[in-house]
Amino acid sequence: MPMPWTYRQASREWQAFLADAQDAIGTPTDHSTFTAVEGVLRAFRNRLTPQQAIDFAQLLPAVLRALFVADWQLDRPPLPPGTRADWTAETQSLRRHHNIAPATCVEGCALALRKSVHYADLQAVLAKLPPFAAEFWSVTGVDPATLGPRIV
Repeated sequence: MPMPWTYRQASREWQAFLADAQDAIGTPTDHSTFTAVEGVLRAFRNRLTPQQAIDFAQLLPAVLRALFVADWQLDRPPLPPGTRADWTAETQSLRRHHNIAPATCVEGCALALRKSVHYADLQAVLAKLPPFAAEFWSVTGVDPATLGPRIV
């Protein structure tokens, strides 16, 4: 079997995701974008069981997958689903003194994610997760033709 594309092209996929996230979130630098993305991923992961989180992580490009599981405390029970306001507040609380994630950080990260993965694959994973997951990664008013991986 040949090496999976996501490992061979990990840097290209990551840079494409980060550029999409920076544009969608509206952060001024890739450093601030990184913090916003990390916060969004943690806010989502904190509401899943370990198996659910691993199921979701399998969908992600290699570097994003690594960021999703980094510094994970497996002994903590999942948080309640919460609302977009909760997810945003939790995202903004990560490294509070260095975090400038705007109120649109969850939506922006969701848009960047949807530009990094295949629609059908994401839908299949979200269908296995708690109902809040589909809302967490939803984007509205976006032409579906603009979504999906651009690094293939």
